[in-house]
Amino acid sequence: MNLRHLRSFIAVAEELHFGRAARRLHVEQSPLSRTIQRLEMDLGVALLERTPHGVRLTPAGQVFLLDAQRVLLTLDQAQTNVRAAAAGHRNIFRVALSGHIGKSRLPALLALSRKEAPEVTVRLFETTGAQLMLGLSSGLYDVGLTLADDGDAGFIATPLWEDPLMVVLPTRHPLLAYKELPLKEVVSYPLVLCDHKDSSGCTQQRERLFRSVAAQPVAVEYVTSHSLMLTLVAAGYGVGFSTAGHLANRQHFDVVARPLAGQTAPLTTYLLRRDGEMAEPLRQFIHRAQRVGRLQGADERSV
Repeated sequence: MNLRHLRSFIAVAEELHFGRAARRLHVEQSPLSRTIQRLEMDLGVALLERTPHGVRLTPAGQVFLLDAQRVLLTLDQAQTNVRAAAAGHRNIFRVALSGHIGKSRLPALLALSRKEAPEVTVRLFETTGAQLMLGLSSGLYDVGLTLADDGDAGFIATPLWEDPLMVVLPTRHPLLAYKELPLKEVVSYPLVLCDHKDSSGCTQQRERLFRSVAAQPVAVEYVTSHSLMLTLVAAGYGVGFSTAGHLANRQHFDVVARPLAGQTAPLTTYLLRRDGEMAEPLRQFIHRAQRVGRLQGADERSV
């Protein structure tokens, strides 16, 4: 068993489809299948159950997936730590970013951290929601910034800032007749939404929004990145959701953003940490993040 075997298994386990996993890894499907078979032979257990429509994880496969992800996360962290040490950095504060959080406030937060705590180096890691939780549990990250507020037992979610929702439309769309869009009208059109596997917090807050109008909208695509959402909306696949923070400084001339009418459910970014006594660097980081959220929120309201 080697790292290539682990990366191959993780791709298949996350995609639950050999064809998609092969495309993700930029390999042919047959060698990938043989790699998984060799891994199963080495372990002496079946990790995957093949079906006509794809694959399913066996109970052993579910357990092995968590351990394999933990191994690769640990390896990535070890590489980051040794490079930081070689560059002379000793005090490192590790922040995981779950895929769909708005990042417009991060430059101000990082600049404030460098000003007030120059002896501490803040390292950012972009992860999925599942990887964030795994990394926090195993001590690979100090905190996570996420849209999810209901972490597992043993975690605390602290709200940092809110971003008003925006609806993203193709340049020619019937909803452009509105300056502010009623949610009931928006959800009557096909939607391009964030993938729950990559951003459970985005899905969580989205479902709350839909429940507020008792809607069961139709999603034509689920995407893993904000830029892909913009691309599909521009191509006319459907309507998307974003925030002013996500759209700041983005030049995408084939889409138009409109605010939701009666804005009652902005997206909230939370700082997620393990429960327990806080070290002083963590306490200071949370305080700075909340200050940045308050200051930029006041600036946005004054515009």
